[in-house]
Amino acid sequence: MSGLFSPFKIKNVELKNRIVMPPMCMVQAVDGFVEDWHRIHYATRAIGGVGLIVVEATAVSPEGRILDGDLGIWSDEHVPGLKEVADLIHKYGAKAAIQLGHAGRKAKLSVEHCMAPSPVRFDEDFQVPHAMTLEDIGRVVEDFRQGARRAREAGFDIIEIHGAHGYLINQFMTPLCNKREDAYGGSMENRGRFLWEVTRAVRQEWPEENPLMLRVSSKEYHAEGNTESDVAGIINHCKQEGIDMIHVSTGGVLPSAVLSYPGYQIETGKLMKEGTGLPVIVGGLVTEPGMADEIIWNGRGDLVFLGRELLRNPYWPLQAARKLKVDIPWPAPYVRSK
Repeated sequence: MSGLFSPFKIKNVELKNRIVMPPMCMVQAVDGFVEDWHRIHYATRAIGGVGLIVVEATAVSPEGRILDGDLGIWSDEHVPGLKEVADLIHKYGAKAAIQLGHAGRKAKLSVEHCMAPSPVRFDEDFQVPHAMTLEDIGRVVEDFRQGARRAREAGFDIIEIHGAHGYLINQFMTPLCNKREDAYGGSMENRGRFLWEVTRAVRQEWPEENPLMLRVSSKEYHAEGNTESDVAGIINHCKQEGIDMIHVSTGGVLPSAVLSYPGYQIETGKLMKEGTGLPVIVGGLVTEPGMADEIIWNGRGDLVFLGRELLRNPYWPLQAARKLKVDIPWPAPYVRSK
């Protein structure tokens, strides 16, 4: 029996296994619209046996894109294309999530201005952002609410709020770039206020029975940054607004390199699980089926994400099942190679 290929249920969504494809920007959209690349890319991973596919960072406003080629959900016109992607994921046996995000100071766009909690740029290759006014904050919160509505209309099973990797929500959370002296800066509670407001706004449009995930960077790799305890504290302050699961990553707040190795984020994910009491998705250079299976068996995570490995090999789940000697259904046209 395999932990990796056991089902997992959260609220009204049951996953056939514990394998997650995390959001990874493809930079193939034009004006935020789905292209053939997205249809093929996501459908292929569903055919390959992934249990949960999280569609890449999808911007809630044009200026919220990381790059010009990012997907968008700021217009009702984006919904039909996103629905095609969700429908294809479902057709081939996976569940579909979508990550809603805003780049904040890490936007590298052909636009004149970008925004952040404070006028502190990411590095010399990025613009100096303007400090968000209360009006700016309210507008972005509303953008997330409308994005959630559109995600519901497009038929996604799960929404993931992007609070990781140094993008806008993470910028509010961390003292490394949030220098505000108002209700959105200073104390841990204040630094979590923007996330709290976004979560509450998303839940106004996202049914209570549907899972809501939050992606976080649980480690910032800087002595003056958030600790895992700080991040867990912010989540605990916000989770009553309807956060159901944490998707754990690290870094991205500062441009410094991170020492990575197979499984390098698993322990911090376990700490987030213990600190919040919520189920967690963990990963970080996990490539071997045995390692992924062990993580589930030993309770170090509830689900395991594979990023670059699924870019290299969209059929990793089918091959992992064979390696672990687990008999799972294969797509009928591929059974001859089982």
